[in-house]
Amino acid sequence: MKERPSFPARLPHTPSDLEMPHRPMARTSDLLHAAGNAALAVPVKSTMARPLTIGAGISAQDFGAVRRDMVNRLARSGISDATVLAAMGEVERHRFVDSALQGQAYQETSLPIGLGQTISKPGVVARMIELLRRGAPGKLGRVLEIGTGCGYQAAVLSLIATEVYSLERLRGLHDRARENLRTMRLPNVHLLFGDGMLGYPKGAPYAGIIAAAGGEAVPQAWTDQLAVGGRLVAPVAGQQAGHAGQVLIVVEKTPRGLQQTLFEAVHFVPLKSGVA
Repeated sequence: MKERPSFPARLPHTPSDLEMPHRPMARTSDLLHAAGNAALAVPVKSTMARPLTIGAGISAQDFGAVRRDMVNRLARSGISDATVLAAMGEVERHRFVDSALQGQAYQETSLPIGLGQTISKPGVVARMIELLRRGAPGKLGRVLEIGTGCGYQAAVLSLIATEVYSLERLRGLHDRARENLRTMRLPNVHLLFGDGMLGYPKGAPYAGIIAAAGGEAVPQAWTDQLAVGGRLVAPVAGQQAGHAGQVLIVVEKTPRGLQQTLFEAVHFVPLKSGVA
């Protein structure tokens, strides 16, 4: 029996000036261009009268405006998947960070969420999900997320996949994610506490697997649980690309075996086994 969360969950709907016509997936080389090389996907005028500051009593209107600005910035940086951009504009990132950090929630920066972990930069979340989708015309099927963290990426994934299984090895973060998602209604999100390196075989096979922690190599359990035709996106040690640090790797499972492609450098927390 599949484990499901004990809470209902549905995202509150926001005004849909973020609805965008579908555009074909850009070439990988185009996606790697710097900001300014892509046209704005959502030409929205900001309603902000002043910059956000921590503790300034930010209004819902202000948050909506900076979220739209964030989506425009993502489009300028090369994110071209309309479904990903719409999902990034729908999920309220400020609800997943401490109140003292909410003024920075839509900036292109990672933020601490406790236990030595961080919420990834919006651009990294969008980039990885775009690579996972690879221009799919509709929603992905079942997706496995390794590293729930505060629950933000799981909420975004809920809008681009029919079902999301999200594993977290740190009990404190697992509980925090449940609390963050409690007021949302996301019946297709299942939060699991366990060792992410083992994956979740009960939910396999997965159309997509996405990881928020990087190791020396992709665990065998993940590729075993990936469906034929599925795609895995994760950070791995950059030695595979001949330099220090981490890079993004995309693994595609074909009838003939696994195909791997390395992309840009990233920085994630190390992948660890066990629970804590």
